[in-house]
Amino acid sequence: MLHSRTITTVASRTLLVAAVVLLQAVGIPTDAKAQSEGGLLLSVGAEKKLGKKLSLNLEADFRTRNNFKTVDRWSGSLGAEYKFTKWLKADAGYTLLHTNFREKITDYTSSKGNAKQKWRPSYWGLRHRTYVSLTADHKIWKNLRLSLRERWQYTYRPEAETTRWKLDPRDYTMELDDGYTRDGKGKNQLRSRLLLSWDQKLALFKPYGSVELYNSWAVEKIRYTVGTDIRLGRNHALDVFYRFQNQRQQDEEDYDPNMHYVGVGYKIKF
Repeated sequence: MLHSRTITTVASRTLLVAAVVLLQAVGIPTDAKAQSEGGLLLSVGAEKKLGKKLSLNLEADFRTRNNFKTVDRWSGSLGAEYKFTKWLKADAGYTLLHTNFREKITDYTSSKGNAKQKWRPSYWGLRHRTYVSLTADHKIWKNLRLSLRERWQYTYRPEAETTRWKLDPRDYTMELDDGYTRDGKGKNQLRSRLLLSWDQKLALFKPYGSVELYNSWAVEKIRYTVGTDIRLGRNHALDVFYRFQNQRQQDEEDYDPNMHYVGVGYKIKF
């Protein structure tokens, strides 16, 4: 009979191999692309049980981009989760995002018929997000568990005043575009996540792999994640993971490249 740590190690390697095969199957190379960037994801969370079925959770996140050199955003979330049965649960919450919006260069034609560009530097701004989810899971073999989560989220970016410059590519002169206001914008998205995990009580490592699709009338991006939960104590856990984010469609106002993330999260339960 195999030792529990041996089973855990085998499961971890199996999930990692499955993730690589999946990336290659959908035509995404496992090595970094030229247009890809690297980033760091850090999070701290707390969960408070209010009974057998209801719990509250609080989380703070930090994210970087530009190959770890630029702060991308800070965020804080407050949510609640309710278990209907052992295999079905629902959750809802609110997230406040303080985002460093990327710079943008737009081509345009001046009144004199000359081809020029407009340059908007990066700037910080707030976004508000609400979400509601439904998650179903099933143990498919021993401690191997498969779950499907469907989440609807709505994100609103308020109107903001920022700086924009007009650039003439002929002599590289710049003229300030006074009074530029970026209009407010709301966006609905459906996030569908399939998660395969090793769920063994009191195990030191609990490896997992997931695929998540962001859909807004079309698949806009896909997230592939492999990682493991590390048990630090009865109520403490660490989450270490790698994530590849494949950007399938670009927003008209914001450019997002493919991303390679390394993430670490800490969570405590009360």
